[in-house]
Amino acid sequence: MALDRDHVLRSAAALLTRKSTATMDEVARAAGISRATLHRHFAGRDALVRALEALGIAECEAALDTARLAEGPAGDAVHRLVRAIEPAAGLLAFLYTENQLFEGEQQNEGWARIDARLTALFRRGQESGEFRIDLTPAWLTEALYGLLASGAWAVAEGRVAAKDFTYMIVELLLGGVRRIRA
Repeated sequence: MALDRDHVLRSAAALLTRKSTATMDEVARAAGISRATLHRHFAGRDALVRALEALGIAECEAALDTARLAEGPAGDAVHRLVRAIEPAAGLLAFLYTENQLFEGEQQNEGWARIDARLTALFRRGQESGEFRIDLTPAWLTEALYGLLASGAWAVAEGRVAAKDFTYMIVELLLGGVRRIRA
């Protein structure tokens, strides 16, 4: 029987978003496979995390495409993006804490592609007069990442209703980036 790699990755993602310290044994159980089978496909935790990173990047890029960032007001595009990325927010929150993904020369170029698209969105919002110009587009991108991760954690811990995820993030982010008119 062939291993359903997508099932294993999604099972691992679901577990690790709830319990980031889960062992490979726990990941194997969550996926319904043996530890030996898991290790044949992912040599260790680092290999699994790298595969989850690839999945997370693919999910982000799909959400960016779905959100149609170049259409309409930039604020509306941010709203569409947060709504589109919500299903992957837990995985992204887990990846956000995996420092080895963002250090050294091993960084996946997918993150740079995502950063560039988000930075362009925030720059467009600044150029149109929607967003504050005293905060850099790079900082606004980092703030969005932080809010997505925080929102995912708050929902997972039951401190915030899942139905409020998009509203909370968009309102806080845009409320902090809108240009104040004199």
